[in-house]
Amino acid sequence: MSEGEQLRASFPELARKQADQPDDSLIVDFGPERPLHLDSGVDFAPLRIAYTTAGTLNAARSNAVLVCHALTGDQHVASIHPVTGRAGWWDTLVGPGKPIDTERFFVICPNVIGSCMGSSGPASTNPATGRPYGLDFPVVTIADMVRAQAMLLDHLGIESLFAVLGGSMGGMLVLQWAASYPERVFSALCIASAARHTAQNIAFNEVGRQAIMADPDWRGGRYIEAGTRPAKGLSVARMAAHITYLSEDALQRKFGRNLQDRAARTFTFDADFQIESYLRYQGLSFVERFDANSYLYVTRAMDYFDLAAEYGGSLATAFKGTHTRFCVASFTSDWLFPTSASRQIMHALNAAGARVSFVEIETDKGHDAFLLDIPELFEMVRGFVGAAARERGVA
Repeated sequence: MSEGEQLRASFPELARKQADQPDDSLIVDFGPERPLHLDSGVDFAPLRIAYTTAGTLNAARSNAVLVCHALTGDQHVASIHPVTGRAGWWDTLVGPGKPIDTERFFVICPNVIGSCMGSSGPASTNPATGRPYGLDFPVVTIADMVRAQAMLLDHLGIESLFAVLGGSMGGMLVLQWAASYPERVFSALCIASAARHTAQNIAFNEVGRQAIMADPDWRGGRYIEAGTRPAKGLSVARMAAHITYLSEDALQRKFGRNLQDRAARTFTFDADFQIESYLRYQGLSFVERFDANSYLYVTRAMDYFDLAAEYGGSLATAFKGTHTRFCVASFTSDWLFPTSASRQIMHALNAAGARVSFVEIETDKGHDAFLLDIPELFEMVRGFVGAAARERGVA
């Protein structure tokens, strides 16, 4: 049974939705002769990377923009998602005439390795066994994801990127790109992110992983072969994580203590409150588009991220001598990746002599603000990208 057949057998609703919506993903396969060396010491092959593109690469190949997605995002940054049928997750920012103008730039968005929308991950087929990898898939890091993306760009013949941008985990990928391949990154935009995961963030991720692994249908990570899926555990993991993406003010403004479709409390454990119903919906809708094992792997990659540790404990050393132009942005109500984390990045870049601008955007929408319709965010991106384009000579 092929990888696609395995997934469709285990996730019938996912298969139905994929059949209803076209998938514009492109696929690159790297064979055994081109393994990806992982931080764990594993030389992984074969490797598959799924990605999308928008816009046209110019003759000078100087207008390529790499968009890095967040934890549960994917390559469908500005196109209709084949599972949900919704617009791309950054459709507000990327597209014709938008801050990342696809009439001007060639946008590439890869699905990170370890995830579940086409790139190699735990649901992929292990050629040694003919079965899904499950937990036999090697643990990957942010640096591993970036090395895989660099292989993709090599394949596409793109030596230098006009810009790399992303939010949350995507911002971690941006920082890793700037540190690992400074000669390939003309400008970098890191939004609502950090140079390392905090103990609190690791703790929240561990709660989610334990919820998945405690689900009897997880089957030790072999649920695809068993024809089950740990939907309850993954749903709880999503609910817990989603709370961290919001702010207290936003929750109070949107839900308060309002009851859900009822005039009085039921004195049961039904979803009496609107916030309970909202979180349950978030959890249930998430399990239809994301793989539980991939959630384990990608959260672990974020936990392991500590850029300064790769450079002798000095974040400034990671960017020493860089010619990349940086913009770092945060949101006032983001407590998952607070402004203090962005300031730490800015201070390290200043110490390294890098060109950096910093913006703190006032909003009560929490961490998820980087995905929402925030005019100040759009103005900031448009201004930074426009100035960099003029300096780069990109028409």
